Amino acid sequence: MALTKAKAEFTLHPYEHDAHAQAYGEEAADALGVPHERIFKTLVAEVEGALAVAVVPVSGKLDLKALAAALGGKKAAMADAAKVERVTGYVVGGISPLGQRKRLPTVVDASALEFATIYFSAGKRGLQIETAPANLISLTGALTAAIGGAG
Repeated sequence: MALTKAKAEFTLHPYEHDAHAQAYGEEAADALGVPHERIFKTLVAEVEGALAVAVVPVSGKLDLKALAAALGGKKAAMADAAKVERVTGYVVGGISPLGQRKRLPTVVDASALEFATIYFSAGKRGLQIETAPANLISLTGALTAAIGGAG
């Protein structure tokens, strides 16, 4: 695991995943008793035809225009789920910003910096990683920008 290799401090938080859940991030927040603002979802979008990763709080939604701007583009759209699973190696609802098959440009919402630690998917439904936002940013080579709009 990238965090172990980097000797970064982190905690794994397993929880019982409900196979019928539709909102995976909210499910994780509720199961772990963590405010929705501290659980971040990993979304993949196409910016000017290239895939990019956006990490935003589950309490909001991704501002596609802000994501495109952060990456120097004009337009962004959510990527096709099947393509995302193929490129990242993860299933939707369990996509981690770490350990993807192919390293994609990544943008973490600036709100992550307001917390000592944040939570995000460990790569499967029912498992979250808690670590300092700086660890995530460093290991993914991410930019930070205000890309999480109000929910």
